[in-house]
Amino acid sequence: MEARTAEPPGAREGERLRLWLFGLLPLVLIGAAIAVFAALGAPGLGERRGPPVEELAVERTVLRPGEIELNVRNDGPDEVRVAQAAVNDAYVNFRAADPDLGRLSSTTITLDYPWVEGEAYEIFLLTSTGATVEHGIPAAVETPRTSASFYGLMAIIGIYVGVIPVMLGMFWLPWLRRLREKGMHVVMALTIGLLLFLAIDATLEGVEIAGEGPQVFGGAALVFLGAVLSYAALAAVDAYLRSRQERASAAGVGGLYLALLVSIGIGLHNLGEGLAIGAAYSAGALALGALLVIGFALHNTTEGLAIVAPVAAHRPSLAALAGLGLIAGGPAILGAWIGASAFNTSLSAFLLGMGVGAIAQVIQQLAPFVRDSEGRYLHPGSAAGLVAGLAILYVTGLLVSV
Repeated sequence: MEARTAEPPGAREGERLRLWLFGLLPLVLIGAAIAVFAALGAPGLGERRGPPVEELAVERTVLRPGEIELNVRNDGPDEVRVAQAAVNDAYVNFRAADPDLGRLSSTTITLDYPWVEGEAYEIFLLTSTGATVEHGIPAAVETPRTSASFYGLMAIIGIYVGVIPVMLGMFWLPWLRRLREKGMHVVMALTIGLLLFLAIDATLEGVEIAGEGPQVFGGAALVFLGAVLSYAALAAVDAYLRSRQERASAAGVGGLYLALLVSIGIGLHNLGEGLAIGAAYSAGALALGALLVIGFALHNTTEGLAIVAPVAAHRPSLAALAGLGLIAGGPAILGAWIGASAFNTSLSAFLLGMGVGAIAQVIQQLAPFVRDSEGRYLHPGSAAGLVAGLAILYVTGLLVSV
């Protein structure tokens, strides 16, 4: 057998460089072709015919005494100029920070109008070509001014609907420790059912929110993009962590790790929930009554059960449990702050999608724990737990009206 001579380091580096050059060659060629096409004035396309395509999307509405402020963005391919504004079929005076909007540009339009609290209004923006953009206000309420006390109120709301219910749900841990193996299979399936409902709910909510905002950034696709990116990121982190653990790692570490993944997934979901709460409160569309607080408490308390289920066979410290609860419930506070002060439909849709991806990754991690002695994922116990998890969050979700 011939002995293979080792290649010098310089030769290997040269081969690697040539490999990258061959990979970049098509990109360089297409870039050169586009440059030549632009330099020649786009031959063959001729002059554009037909009217311009004008589209505006209202991203945020702010109501102050005597005026209505709209944040709008050019959602179409052509420049847009707002020429007139009307409220309930009556033309009104308006001011635009930048009347000429190029593609993707945004501006603030302020309408002088003595609106009445609680009344519904229909706003019409007319462009210079006669196109009409409609925007409705179901019930006019003055937008709260952001201040330290305002953010304090949002924090309290986030604690009530996020942190406290999750922490209370973790008190199921002593009960879980007394369950037998078959009972734990049912509980883990119940956890998957809870997470599955959260994923479905976040997807539908994200698609709905995305449809209300500008479509130029992707619209509903942002939900699925966020889900894919979140899933891929968590999968990469999971692979990295597993590669650093010994194959015979302690079961307690694995259980705590799963609980951490569940907390992250629920935390991203609660971030989206906080966004919706803050935005609705800012618009005056959220009735913060006792029924709402009770509804959120029941709805989110079951999330605490999902967190402690993976560590039921172990004895995590109180500090670890408190940390898991804060990871899961704390993002509701941040979401309420963002939603109340700078709500953005595209960002909200993307963040909700990230929650969906995180939950999907967690479900994949939990699935092996529902298998019975015959290796079946779906058996009478797991099927009952899965359906129960879906039903619990559906019923408690009926008490929440945002």
